[in-house]
Amino acid sequence: MDIRADAHALYKKNRRMHGEFEYTVPDGFVYPYQWLWDSCFHAIVLSMLEPDAAKRELESLVSKQFADGMVPNIIFWDIKITRPYHWDWVTGKTTSITQPPMLAYAAWEVYRRTGDKAFLEKLYPHILAFYKYLIGNRDPQDHHLAGIINPDESGEDNSPRFDIPMHVDSDISFLGHMQRRRKLIHENRVCNFDAEICMSKNFWVKDVPFNAILIRNLESLGHIASFLGHEQGEQFAKLHSGLVANAMRERLFADGVFWSAMDHDYKPLRVATWAHFAPLFAGLYTKNEADALMSEHFENHETFRSRFGIRTVSKQEPAYRSDAFWRGPIWFAPHWFIYQGLMNYGYKAEAKFIRDATVGLIEQNGFREYFNPETGVGYGARNFTWGALVLDMEEEVPWSQPENGA
Repeated sequence: MDIRADAHALYKKNRRMHGEFEYTVPDGFVYPYQWLWDSCFHAIVLSMLEPDAAKRELESLVSKQFADGMVPNIIFWDIKITRPYHWDWVTGKTTSITQPPMLAYAAWEVYRRTGDKAFLEKLYPHILAFYKYLIGNRDPQDHHLAGIINPDESGEDNSPRFDIPMHVDSDISFLGHMQRRRKLIHENRVCNFDAEICMSKNFWVKDVPFNAILIRNLESLGHIASFLGHEQGEQFAKLHSGLVANAMRERLFADGVFWSAMDHDYKPLRVATWAHFAPLFAGLYTKNEADALMSEHFENHETFRSRFGIRTVSKQEPAYRSDAFWRGPIWFAPHWFIYQGLMNYGYKAEAKFIRDATVGLIEQNGFREYFNPETGVGYGARNFTWGALVLDMEEEVPWSQPENGA
């Protein structure tokens, strides 16, 4: 199997046009729209395969940016809307929620592999506005942590990390969880998706992966602003990447790992998920803490480690189910984040395990959406683009982890 050639063919198959805009759908049946962090993943992969398409992917993504700077998590374009429960009640063209903020990282990767300064200049105002929105609108307490107003904003729709704030039981069904999220969308629509009002009344989570991704992307924003000579943008990025990192350690760190938290009082959501590994991506663990994380969690076959990769939920959690969407199965986006984090810290053998496990699942199943960690069987959408992220597991990561963590 030639994964590189097959991935390129898949991306061409999943490419769509709408007027002057070009984008890639995660798959053509289950997910026939443009998604925020999916397009960022697509741009990273396409920067290695078809650089001009990578640029167009991100240009398409920011074309529907809101006036306040938010980038919506879905753009529907001209495709018939089949899931209207969370689309923008004003325009009907996008959702009114966002997704993990991978935009700056993806744009910098495209530049790093193409050297196209004009592309960065064109995207820069959109990128800066997005991160200013997250810092200014999603942190009403000014505690330097971005809040999410719906589990979908995490990219992990029904993860058990969100069962407590969603007021659902750990054994809830997939459809039951979806119905609860639909209700939350209605509640947020009533408050006009105003983040401060909606978070206070309905759902307010400071999620570990979301904020770790925010930190790393603020660092990328700083690189972009510095390269382009935008001093104020560089200062903004440096200031807030440090503030968010410090806040994560102060408010989300306990017992050697980071936990998501909810509400004004930062009640910890002590559900063990792959979120423990996400801070590796942003260099938030000290080396000693990272070593402990590896021995206690990464290498533990009774919690996260399986021979097919890393479970998204610990096997010890009551919510764990090997075949239930984000409640246990292996997903390739978490694999990619974990891989990048492992390489940051110099865990090359462990990173190789992630890459080899990813390749093995693709060879066994093709480009499926998610996988049973006990059997390796693939589930969900076919011809799903996330598997192509394995192509970005072949380079040295151009970033170094701070010696003493955050």
